[in-house]
Amino acid sequence: MIGDTMTLLSLLGRIMRYFLLRPETLFLLCISLALWSYFFHTDEVKTIVKSSRDAVKMVKGKVAEIMQNDRLGGLSVLDAEFSKTWEFKNNNVAVYSIQGRRDHMEDRFEVLTDITNKSHPSIFGIFDGHGGEAAADFVKAHLPESLRQQLLSYDREKREGVLSYHSILEQRILAVDRDMVDKLSANHDEAGTTCLVALLSDRELTVANVGDSRGVLCDKDGNAVALSHDHKPYQLKERKRIKRAGGFISFNGSWRVQGILAMSRSLGDYPLKNLNVVIPDPDVLTFDLDKLQPEFMILASDGLWDAFSNEEAVRFVRERLDEPHYGAKSIVLQSFYRGCPDNITVMVVKFKSGPVGSRAGE
Repeated sequence: MIGDTMTLLSLLGRIMRYFLLRPETLFLLCISLALWSYFFHTDEVKTIVKSSRDAVKMVKGKVAEIMQNDRLGGLSVLDAEFSKTWEFKNNNVAVYSIQGRRDHMEDRFEVLTDITNKSHPSIFGIFDGHGGEAAADFVKAHLPESLRQQLLSYDREKREGVLSYHSILEQRILAVDRDMVDKLSANHDEAGTTCLVALLSDRELTVANVGDSRGVLCDKDGNAVALSHDHKPYQLKERKRIKRAGGFISFNGSWRVQGILAMSRSLGDYPLKNLNVVIPDPDVLTFDLDKLQPEFMILASDGLWDAFSNEEAVRFVRERLDEPHYGAKSIVLQSFYRGCPDNITVMVVKFKSGPVGSRAGE
């Protein structure tokens, strides 16, 4: 009797092992239970399945919409994505600026041209704020206008050998930084900003830079000519200066002064300015337009330069100078599509062809 029982149990074990517990059998069993539950048992299962179908349809529809908008230039996506998108066009200069993937828009720009007295240079500025908007707002409101006022008396001072464009830019930038640091530190506002300013006259271009906004020029042969050099903590000159001041740099996604700021020079940033590890001193470069015979120049915040090299940006814009924004809008959108996470502001100044004296535009 016992032997018969063991034989029966052994047989049942073999049946379960070789039939019921096979992977394909378990799979069919699960499918059967799911179908039975769907058609004959619970309304909850039906609701879940229906919701999943609706979700899939919604996602497919959204993807199709995005793909269609991309084919149309991506404008609908951008309008929905950005709360601040700025456009500017005036004679020979165009600007396009987007908030991009950042929570706040901290880029600012300014264009001042003197139509009445064309002997005075035009003023172009890009200010890329960080830590808030206060610093970029302050520099935009005060620096271009103070430059314009000083340039009004430039002819007399030049004759007297007192000032040059180089010295005017340097003095005004340092003065604005002092005023801003006093004001923002009183409010415990730690905001800072880059400063890229160009003075354009008939025969000369003078560019001052603090931080990592950047300018580049396209000469008569289509070559990219750097108008500025970024101030980054990892550069040997900057690293030595920071070390002498008792500071340090560390890597936190990028090299940063005191582990905080990704540039070694800026306007504002009063806590780091008080330590003397970040300074406001601009680099100022002067370019001979007669020699370069430029086609255009690009001034832009670092959002552009995260996605484009100088040479690539020049090639890209040169192919699009006939567009309404001289290629500024196209290159901003392309930078966004390439994954730039930052605010992006691009200014393109187009030099008119013709004899010297008319190249800088009206």
